[in-house]
Amino acid sequence: MQRQERLESIIMTEKEKMLAGEVYDATDPELIGELMATREVLYEYNTLRPSECERMKEILKGLLGHVGDDDFLINQPFRCDYGKQISIGKRFFANFNFVVLDEAHVTIGDDCFIGPNVSIYTACHSTDPVERNSRREWAKPVILGNNVWIGGSVTILPGVTIADNVTIGAGSVVTRDIPSNSVAVGNPCKVIKHI
Repeated sequence: MQRQERLESIIMTEKEKMLAGEVYDATDPELIGELMATREVLYEYNTLRPSECERMKEILKGLLGHVGDDDFLINQPFRCDYGKQISIGKRFFANFNFVVLDEAHVTIGDDCFIGPNVSIYTACHSTDPVERNSRREWAKPVILGNNVWIGGSVTILPGVTIADNVTIGAGSVVTRDIPSNSVAVGNPCKVIKHI
């Protein structure tokens, strides 16, 4: 079985490995090309005049993997790595300086509100400096359920699921899953109240 897994890994592209959650080479030319193309799109998005709302939505619909409806807003500036791995639900709002490192899928439900300076990370790196310097990494998906409010300056780490009807307090670092119908705060983020 191990031999077959190694053979499958050999014939997969680095992008396929990334999306499958396997270790991949982050310096792969295809991936670098996609990163640069996304940065070009985001440059245009982030330099539009605030009155150019329709053009902003048009750009995001082309960039993101899924948009739930036309009733969404992501304030400038917005940053992401690929865009295509990001899915937003209906009536989505993100405030200034929203950052999403979407090497894995980031799925955001309906009626979610994101405060300013929020970061969502899916990319994982080794704690061993020799391994880390090889530029080999892996990614874990992040899921936000419906009716989630993320306070300002929150960081959400790889592999986290925040279930429905959750509020995450400002400044929190979310390192593990948060159950439905709760308020959670802190570093590391912990549930302090059930609603």
